[in-house]
Amino acid sequence: MRIAATGMLGAMAALFVLSGQYLDLHPAWGFVHSFAEAAMVGGIADWFAVTALFRHPFGIPIPHTAIIPNNKDRIADTMADFLRDNFLTPAVVARRMIGMNIAGAVGDFLASPPKSDGSRIAAGAASLFADVLESLDPERMGGQVRSGLKATLARIEVAPPAGKMIEAAIADGRHRPLIDSVIRWVALALEDNEDLVRDMIHRRANALLRWTGLDERLANSVIDGLYKLLAETLVDPDHPIRSKVEESLEKLAHDLQHDPELKAKVEKAKNDLLDNPALADWWQGVWERARKAMLDTARNPDKAMQGEIGKLVGELGGAMSNDPRLQIMVNRFARRTAVGVATRYGDQIVRLVSETVRRWDARTITDRVEGAVGRDLQFIRINGTLVGGLVGVTLHALSYAF
Repeated sequence: MRIAATGMLGAMAALFVLSGQYLDLHPAWGFVHSFAEAAMVGGIADWFAVTALFRHPFGIPIPHTAIIPNNKDRIADTMADFLRDNFLTPAVVARRMIGMNIAGAVGDFLASPPKSDGSRIAAGAASLFADVLESLDPERMGGQVRSGLKATLARIEVAPPAGKMIEAAIADGRHRPLIDSVIRWVALALEDNEDLVRDMIHRRANALLRWTGLDERLANSVIDGLYKLLAETLVDPDHPIRSKVEESLEKLAHDLQHDPELKAKVEKAKNDLLDNPALADWWQGVWERARKAMLDTARNPDKAMQGEIGKLVGELGGAMSNDPRLQIMVNRFARRTAVGVATRYGDQIVRLVSETVRRWDARTITDRVEGAVGRDLQFIRINGTLVGGLVGVTLHALSYAF
């Protein structure tokens, strides 16, 4: 497309020279000459505009050229701001979750799971759940489960043991399979929700991007970049995102043991959970039997759902579907948890995105953006040449009229 656009500009230059030789022969040649002249101006102007996005024209450091490589850090900050403003602010999280009946949806799913095994998100969630169980210290977890009656749990401060378990898992490296599963699950969720991300980018794009159709290219670039980032994080054990996640886990483990505010929030959530009569009744009869079979059957969810675990999960699903008080409690807990995560760790996640993009090589990001939208930009050059020519013909005609 670059060759086609440049060839059209060259053709207009040749037509301009040729038509200039025959201006005295017939007035029609004046229109041809004006068309070629204005087309050259339009083509050169749009060539300069397109080139200035990615590099200095002819290598000359003209101000406000090479816009993308010179503003790579600002692009990183813009992406981070987009993520923060649309996903990670407490107000946005709370607003999006205020009308969601998470408990009812989960209860319906558990009570009547779909027969189809084609849901990759469901398969990924099952694998993730198994990795969570395996990443926790079995002895610590078993001790807490055996003492899981309400009277005992009410006297136990939950946050410090949870922090110690996370520390132990990190020290033994048991968190790594969990991180791998989270990355795979996020990738599957992104793939199943690409239309939502595209629609959000389209709505946030300015009028110029929508008019030129670049918003679709931008959406493709953003989604491809996210897939690439997830793939790199999955295969590279020393990836910066993994380091940041581990730092966040270490901070969470430390805060659970030493931050009075976080400990108070955890205690309040625990008490809300224990005070619900429906949950207490279910807990007494279910948990001891369920824990013994979870690790053995989590890796084979189809088999598990056909046995005792399936019966227990169905009981939990029925309770969550039919008990409004339990739904209110679970939904409130989920909302508070999500808002708390956004409040406490949202800035760290946003900063991680910004720092990751800042580390990208300027030439690499320029080549990727140009490869994604460059074809349409060359159409802009072609259109600029044609529109310029039509304007030249119009002005030439007006000169005759007036």
